[in-house]
Amino acid sequence: MAAVTMRLPVARKVVAPSGSRGEEKHLVAPGDTITTDTGYMRGHGTYVDEEKLIASVAGAVERVNKLVCVKALKTRYNGEVGDIVVGRITEVQQKRWKVETNSRLDSVLLLSSMNLPGGELRRRSAEDELAMRDYLQEGDLISAEVQSVFSDGAVSLHTRSLKYGKLGQGVLVQVSPSLVKRQKTHFHDLPCGASVILGNNGFIWIYPTTEQKDEEAGGFTTNLEPVPLSDREVISRLRNCIVALATQKMMLFDTSILYCYEASLSHQIKDILKPEVMEEIVLETRQRLLDLEG
Repeated sequence: MAAVTMRLPVARKVVAPSGSRGEEKHLVAPGDTITTDTGYMRGHGTYVDEEKLIASVAGAVERVNKLVCVKALKTRYNGEVGDIVVGRITEVQQKRWKVETNSRLDSVLLLSSMNLPGGELRRRSAEDELAMRDYLQEGDLISAEVQSVFSDGAVSLHTRSLKYGKLGQGVLVQVSPSLVKRQKTHFHDLPCGASVILGNNGFIWIYPTTEQKDEEAGGFTTNLEPVPLSDREVISRLRNCIVALATQKMMLFDTSILYCYEASLSHQIKDILKPEVMEEIVLETRQRLLDLEG
């Protein structure tokens, strides 16, 4: 007979807001009036009724000069040029791959928008088109950058840098895209012995840090050597820490993930996902981040 874990109700701790001091977010629900000033322009997530600007989604109000929009707290990924994304190949088509990137429509990776194996630069030939499945096939995970966004919201990707390409051994974690903080770089080698790719689309890839970077492969060779147990334990702990931060609606970036990892070291890996442990380590992470800002 399987064991059943039971928890008694406990008083919830009062949690301080996780945003920076002096940077209070104006949160609205659908139907809330944002402003009655007619000088503002209507952006995404808003509509005008009786000369009042009203929110159509739940989220944070963002103002850029006179443009007012509401960024939804939970939404599909809306691509922006320059975003780093992690995606999964869903279909091989003529001179292109369809990629699932957590957006409303499938993204597109053109054969001409990628490095050839070995990094050689030349026009794509019919032989390259016939060998597309040798490069990437259905189910493969890739990291890429958003090259352009079409008028219907679909995203065009490129992997022309050697840091992008096919992903090898690791763990994929899916979170809400609104929880991934925008930074200058989304590739992080953490001091705990693993690396993460924080995709702007909410797909986070955790993998063991390699000793030397294989610059000759053009992003297509995958290391299939067995991963040591110590590395697998670090990756599993990082994965549970990211799930805990996402459950508690904390922003995900390299510092918050590392602080959460350090706070979880006193607990077993499987215990991190228990609600009371989750609250404890995220509260400690939030406090360290506030101390860092202060």
